[in-house]
Amino acid sequence: MRTNQLIIALFQRFCWLDEGLQARLHDHGWPDVNRPQSMVMTNIVSGIVRPSDIARNLGISRQAIHSTISQMVGLGIVQLDVDPADRRHMIVSLTDLGARMRKDAQRSMDALTAQIAARLGQDKFDALLAALEADWGDNIDRPVAAPLGRQRLRDRDQPSGGHFDQ
Repeated sequence: MRTNQLIIALFQRFCWLDEGLQARLHDHGWPDVNRPQSMVMTNIVSGIVRPSDIARNLGISRQAIHSTISQMVGLGIVQLDVDPADRRHMIVSLTDLGARMRKDAQRSMDALTAQIAARLGQDKFDALLAALEADWGDNIDRPVAAPLGRQRLRDRDQPSGGHFDQ
């Protein structure tokens, strides 16, 4: 079995798509966005709009997501507002500029998709998309270990009997 090839191939193709999308957007005069910013936009379009949920979905810290969102606010493509459903939280949404950019991004993705289908052949492309869209089931077929908290991480990395300087 080629165990590492799947994740490497998926990641390489994801990067190919993202780089192609960014190049097309750049050529249309849109502000350059980095991969984390692109992933934030993908989450917003998918309906994930709370910064904490986006951070959890991307596997990054809330501080990192707030930094990324702040950069995007500075570019004028997103805005932060109080969540009307729960005023304790904020939500991020596309500005008018961001919505126009998203429309161009969708057209660019349509062109990239057509390019892939032409290169692979429509049958292979349809099979690829069907495999990726198939229900792969839950990803819990492994024993679940308790997550290492900060204290357990420090204890694990600490030589016996020693202490960290605080």
